Amino acid sequence: MANIAVIGSGGWGTAVAIHLDGKGYDVTLWSWKQEECDNILRDGENKEFLPGVKVPDTIKLTSDISCVKDKDLVVLVSPSKVIRQTARSMAPHITEGTPVVILSKGIEDETLMTLSQVVEEEIPQAKVAALSGPSHAEEVARKIPTTCVVACECEKTAQFIQNIFMSENFRIYTNTDVLGVELGGALKNVIALCAGVTDGIGFGDNTIAALMTRGIKEIARLGVKMGAEVETFYGLAGIGDLIVTCTSKHSRNRRAGVLIGKGMKLKEALDEVHMVVEGVYAAKAAYKLSLKYDVEMPIVSEAYNVLFNDASPKDAIISLMTRDKKVETE
Repeated sequence: MANIAVIGSGGWGTAVAIHLDGKGYDVTLWSWKQEECDNILRDGENKEFLPGVKVPDTIKLTSDISCVKDKDLVVLVSPSKVIRQTARSMAPHITEGTPVVILSKGIEDETLMTLSQVVEEEIPQAKVAALSGPSHAEEVARKIPTTCVVACECEKTAQFIQNIFMSENFRIYTNTDVLGVELGGALKNVIALCAGVTDGIGFGDNTIAALMTRGIKEIARLGVKMGAEVETFYGLAGIGDLIVTCTSKHSRNRRAGVLIGKGMKLKEALDEVHMVVEGVYAAKAAYKLSLKYDVEMPIVSEAYNVLFNDASPKDAIISLMTRDKKVETE
């Protein structure tokens, strides 16, 4: 029986803890504040982030980060903006060779490092992996069939994590392209925001399909320039995650985009969604990466202008539609 710590008690962290507990593992769920632990214990569910889903009383709840000590696996699901801080606090308690799998999706804004690079810097003694794919917490917690990919340079570690997570409802593939898996998971949130914006404006399915198709092209173009494998972006962590995030009612990135498309300012939209919208942070990082690696990313550039330069969403669409004529294949 594996002894597992899940770090981060938002919707995704809670769903993962429920899934792993259901497989019979000894699961501890960590929250950054004791009040959240107390509320889950009292209510028997995470009413703020995963309402209506029972949290089994076999899951231990704690706000003490030392809970990662002597674990067979640590699952890191904190918001991307606090990954470094969380990893740094975990580091003194992580023993040599402990697998740490990151389920968060994002890029560190200040350094433009992927989350695995951040964790490797803060916890050099850990074996770091990333798990990504089309996986809304609301559905995983309710045992709706879901498929993801776990990436690690060490295939043995990837296979260990695959075995831990695999069930009849949760299928896991392995990959060694950690960079590609992380970039796909982070940058699709930018395209999902844009898809929501077009929906909020009142455009249709044609527009969203165009954004998704050209969006994955931009993501792959940047990823390959950075050293990732192009095939990764046409797999679960790329096109798979892009489809679900751009079209699902569960997508907070899409929801925020809809509000912006209807005329809300960024802060108003984020306050309304009341959850972390990773696409906002990813848009800034993606824009900086496009400049750093000299990669043309017109959708990302327009998203950046709408989010941070107060550009009109309609003008952004017109700008994309009236660009110079191009050949589709490169």
